[in-house]
Amino acid sequence: MRHDKAAMILDLARRMAASSEGLSLDEMARDLAVSRRTAERMRDAVLMTFPAAEEVSDPPHKRWRIRGGLSAFEQAPTAGELVELAKAASALRLSGEPSRASALESLERKLKSAMRSTTLNRLAPDLEALVRAETIAVQAGPRPTADEAELTPIRHAVLAERPLGFVYSRPGAPSRRRIVTPCGLMFGRANYLVAADRESGRIQTFRLDRMSAITVEEGTARPPEGFDLQAFASRSFGIYQDEVEQVELRVLPEGADEARAWRWHPTQTLEDLPDGSVRVRFTASGMRELAWHLFTWGHQVRILAPDRLRTAMAEALEAAQQALDPSQA
Repeated sequence: MRHDKAAMILDLARRMAASSEGLSLDEMARDLAVSRRTAERMRDAVLMTFPAAEEVSDPPHKRWRIRGGLSAFEQAPTAGELVELAKAASALRLSGEPSRASALESLERKLKSAMRSTTLNRLAPDLEALVRAETIAVQAGPRPTADEAELTPIRHAVLAERPLGFVYSRPGAPSRRRIVTPCGLMFGRANYLVAADRESGRIQTFRLDRMSAITVEEGTARPPEGFDLQAFASRSFGIYQDEVEQVELRVLPEGADEARAWRWHPTQTLEDLPDGSVRVRFTASGMRELAWHLFTWGHQVRILAPDRLRTAMAEALEAAQQALDPSQA
C-alpha cells in the first residue's frame, strides 16, 4: 500500500510539472480518481517532497505546479511505456501514415537519448523481448494518408485562426477551390479536415487524400462559438455526418456476451432482456457506416430503429448481392 501511495504521489508530481498553469484540487481529484480530501493530502506530500513546487493564484481557485520540471531519474519511462510508443508508431506506419509514425519515432529517440545509460541498459532486454512478443494486426480498409506537406499548413491555420484554401476533388464531380474555416483534424480509417463554411458556418468534413494545393490564406477565421471537435466526432457512428438518429438494436442471446463487451458508441446504453438478448441504444448519425458494421454481426442483430438504418441495410444488401451474380461480372 505504501508503494501504491508513493507511485500516486510521483504521478501527481509529474502532472504538476507537465502543466504550465498548474492543477487545482478538483483537477487533481478528477485525474487521479480520488476524493478531494485525498487530493489535499497528496498535494501536501508533493509540496514537502519537491522544493520547486509552488502555489499559483488563479482567483477564485488556487493551483499548484512544479517549475523547471523533474529530474531524469524521476521521469525515466518504463519498458511498457516505451513499447506502447513503439507500437503506436508501427501501427501508424503499417496503416500508411509515415509522417505521423516518424513523429512518434523521433519522440522515442529523444526519450531514450535523455535517459541514463544504466537505465537504458537495464530496460533493453525487456524492450527487445516485448517488441518480439507483440505485433499489430493489419485490418482491411482504406489507407489513410496524411503527410507533413498536408498537416503543416492545416495545423498552422488552426493555431493562427486563419482561413485555409485547397482544391477538393471528389469522384464524379469537378474539382473546385475551397476556402474554409479550419476547426481540426479527425484521424481514423480515413483522415479528415473538419471545417466550417465561411458564410453559413455549417460544419463539413473533407478527406485529406482528396485535398491538394493547400494554402494558408490571409485574414481571420475562428471556429463557430462553442464548437467542440470531440463532441462533433462523437455524433457519428463513423466519420460520415448526417441526420442524427435514435438507434435501437437487439442482439440475440448467442451474441449477447460480445455485445456487452462491445463499444458501440459513446452514448450507448445496454439493457439485458428476459430471453437473454441485449437491447442496445445510442444516438448517432452515419447510418450507412453502421449498416456496414452490422454485416459483421451476421444473423445475431435485429434492427428495431430507425427506419433509415433499415433502408441503409437493405441498400447495402442489394449492393452485396450483385457480387454473387455472375451475370454482373
